[in-house]
Amino acid sequence: MSTIDDLDAQVVLLFAREPKIGVLEASRRLGVARGTVQARLDRLERSGVITGWGPAVDPVALGFPVSAFATLQIAQAPQHGKGAHQPVAAHLRAIPEVLEAYTITGEADLMVRLVARSNADLQRVIDEVVASPVVVRASTVIVLATEIAPRVTPLVELVD
Repeated sequence: MSTIDDLDAQVVLLFAREPKIGVLEASRRLGVARGTVQARLDRLERSGVITGWGPAVDPVALGFPVSAFATLQIAQAPQHGKGAHQPVAAHLRAIPEVLEAYTITGEADLMVRLVARSNADLQRVIDEVVASPVVVRASTVIVLATEIAPRVTPLVELVD
């Protein structure tokens, strides 16, 4: 588990809000040396607090306006000495419209976030998801509106 101090939090929040800011401008705004900002960024990346620098991409702008969540029940019998989660995860990784997948507790075994070009296309994506011989059942809900987009900066703001 990694902890961050107040300056780390300020650095993370500044770059989260303005990803193109650059280290020099960040150091000016934060009132610290350029080397300090760079060292903090390097350490935060090494420790896994910062997980990426790529651009955020909107699936809707790419032509995938339909979002859905699916819960999957998978066969519980191990195959070849392994659990069923790994083969299903490998199957899901091969489907570009599967954006995320999580092992969960409860009635289902996995929660999957999907996108599609239309409702009809969503059926095709679901058909691909359930094509795994390990998937026993799927239940899908379509997203009507995004009330809170994926976020983590509020957690950074909790740093004292």
